[in-house]
Amino acid sequence: MAKTNFNSLIWVVLLCCSIWHGFAQPGGSDCIKANAKSCGECIQAGPNCGWCKEENFLQEGEPTSARCDDLRALESKGCSPNKTENPRGTKEILKNKEVTNRSRGTTENLKPEDITQIQPQQLTLKLRTGEPQTFSLTFKRAEDYPIDLYYLMDLSYSMKDDLENVKSLGTALMTEMKKITSDFRIGFGSFVEKTVMPYISTTPAKLRNPCTGDQNCTSPFSYKNVLNLTSNGKTFNELVGKQHISGNLDSPEGGFDAIMQVAVCGTQIGWRNVTRLLVFSTDAGFHFAGDGKLGGIVLPNDGRCHLENNMYTMSHYYDYPSIAHLVQKLSENNIQTIFAVTEEFQAVYKELKNLIPKSAVGTLSANSSNVIQLIIDAYNSLSSEVILENSKLPKGVTINYKSYCKNGVNGTGENGRKCSNISIGDEVKFEISVTANECPKKGQNETIKIKPLGFTEEVEINLQFICECQCQSEGIPRSPDCHEGNGTFECGACRCNEGRIGKECECSTDEVNSEDMDAYCRRENSTEICSNNGECICGQCVCKKRENTNEVYSGKYCECDNFNCDRSNGLICGGNGVCKCRVCECYPNFTGSACDCSLDKSSCMASNGQICNGRGTCECGTCNCTDAKFQGPTCEMCQTCLGVCAEHKDCVQCRAFKKGEKKDTCSQGCKNFSMTLVESREKLPQPGQADPLTHCKEKDVDDCWFYFTYSVNANNDAIVHVVETPECPTGPDIIPIVAGVVAGIVLIGLALLLIWKLLMIIHDRREFAKFEKEKMNAKWDTGENPIYKSAVTTVVNPKYEGK
Repeated sequence: MAKTNFNSLIWVVLLCCSIWHGFAQPGGSDCIKANAKSCGECIQAGPNCGWCKEENFLQEGEPTSARCDDLRALESKGCSPNKTENPRGTKEILKNKEVTNRSRGTTENLKPEDITQIQPQQLTLKLRTGEPQTFSLTFKRAEDYPIDLYYLMDLSYSMKDDLENVKSLGTALMTEMKKITSDFRIGFGSFVEKTVMPYISTTPAKLRNPCTGDQNCTSPFSYKNVLNLTSNGKTFNELVGKQHISGNLDSPEGGFDAIMQVAVCGTQIGWRNVTRLLVFSTDAGFHFAGDGKLGGIVLPNDGRCHLENNMYTMSHYYDYPSIAHLVQKLSENNIQTIFAVTEEFQAVYKELKNLIPKSAVGTLSANSSNVIQLIIDAYNSLSSEVILENSKLPKGVTINYKSYCKNGVNGTGENGRKCSNISIGDEVKFEISVTANECPKKGQNETIKIKPLGFTEEVEINLQFICECQCQSEGIPRSPDCHEGNGTFECGACRCNEGRIGKECECSTDEVNSEDMDAYCRRENSTEICSNNGECICGQCVCKKRENTNEVYSGKYCECDNFNCDRSNGLICGGNGVCKCRVCECYPNFTGSACDCSLDKSSCMASNGQICNGRGTCECGTCNCTDAKFQGPTCEMCQTCLGVCAEHKDCVQCRAFKKGEKKDTCSQGCKNFSMTLVESREKLPQPGQADPLTHCKEKDVDDCWFYFTYSVNANNDAIVHVVETPECPTGPDIIPIVAGVVAGIVLIGLALLLIWKLLMIIHDRREFAKFEKEKMNAKWDTGENPIYKSAVTTVVNPKYEGK
């Protein structure tokens, strides 16, 4: 019995830890919400979910799903790490051949299958739900890579002049392409239209020669493979030179039928696993899926090869392929398409190019004279861009790309699939993340492939899904721990057989609503089943879950919870404790029903080191001052009180120097402290000692300064140290003072006299200057009276020579 109580106590403590962890660590809510009944369901709930397989982990009232939680939450609940199931995903590279490094013109002569442009080639990813697995993919465009080019030409009558130029295309194109690759092959095919009305005239004469007048045209046909891929340009010229123009009735042509056959008839065409180019040359539009109804053809194109004697034989039976169907087949067969069309249909084929990845559009001159340059330009455009494509993904699997291209250009999302402006020999990298958001129903492995569009090389990825825990393989079927073998004991819990429920599979589903079972789920003197906070399953309460996963019901009858305790400051248990069964269990140094009373007295410590300054009691971390005149958080504020120095000044003065106001009553009123005399201020106690200390400087009755210190030790005994000799001011020196005053008066008089003299000099000079200025400005009238005759007559002797 004692052991049972001890175990119960342990589980209560663990539950409290888990409840507290729930408040501090909400990350496990997704795991709890999953309501997992087994380890496999748990690890599929999220990448951070773990399962505790410890047998005695659950406490009374907790469901099996409580074993599934955030890893740290499980640890805080008491589940040891070695009892936690938390499988992680992994990646394993199976084939990792280095990308090929070689230069054109070297003696190294590699077969196409020996050239590697993508790395790695094969790997295995073990995926756990919600946990991405990431690997790096390297692509390097190899130099001197082999090229297969198939020229597919419209041979309707409007292309008559174009055929003449194409007849010499073989050797000329071979010469130009040799500048790009030493391994080049070329093929030729032609198309006109479906051989039924209303696309062509079915009269016998028109079937023999669909052209008018004296034009010699060949019978109409849907698609004809004229020349398999060959490295002999002369053979190309010879066979193309023997071709004749044909004719049809409507303007759009049946080119889609021809493209489909070229894509799927790899054996007949002679495609190799190298760069595959399809040049589609026309001066008209195209028919697509649905147009076959005009000729009574309603059966969808089957996407298979139907070449007999190099002729497409099922054009009258299958409809034209759709654009999406063409995109699929061109991608599957790694064919890059170049649309060489006239200016008139540029807009149409540019829209088509946007729907077909790794395709290009070039403007064809009226007579196809520029076809070679068009092909070379289009090839350079196509080969300078790499676009990654993946096969169909299994349900619930997502893939994410990130590209690291030339010149520091990075891309994410859809731009993460591609890199542009890649030259021969350039190496680019991609970071690819694969995530499983759910497990397949049967948990079987899946395979996906990733490849650059237009290239035959690919990365094969084997996906293995982690849907079960390792401990499930160690399960014991029909275990006696599961009520007489009614379940499999695995991962610390019972997985019940069909028709059985309960923690130990002790009940049949037919017994769940039995009244007898409900009796075990009611407390004494209560009619409530599981306190209305749970369900009675097999005579045991399974507490219900709340919307907030941090709030938990517990107990045998779900009578306890961790959210109905007293609150303080809006927090359960004031944030200073844990709510256990509706009662706060406070942390150390806290008490009270809401843990809002702190037992820490540091906040009550006054500056003198005393609790509440010795004038109050510390209650819940707050001082309750007993002396009404003292206030403040530590009872140190007193509006009407003197300071420590002023308060003890008179007693220190009377005891040390036998003077002052209290010298007559000193022996009776100043005995509350012990006093020690010291020689100088330097020998007074200094700050840093254990007891609170106050330094004082006061004046005595003789205006002398005396110094002392006041301190209170741990026993509340007051201790005073006094400097034995006060510092008294010396009397004034009369003679210097009188001499200074007299000298000052004399000097001030002389200074005033000099200032007055200076002002007078300045004033006189200004007056003299003003007089001089007025004198200079005076003008006297010097004119003579015209009737005035002078009385003086001057006579000059003419003989006088001045000698």
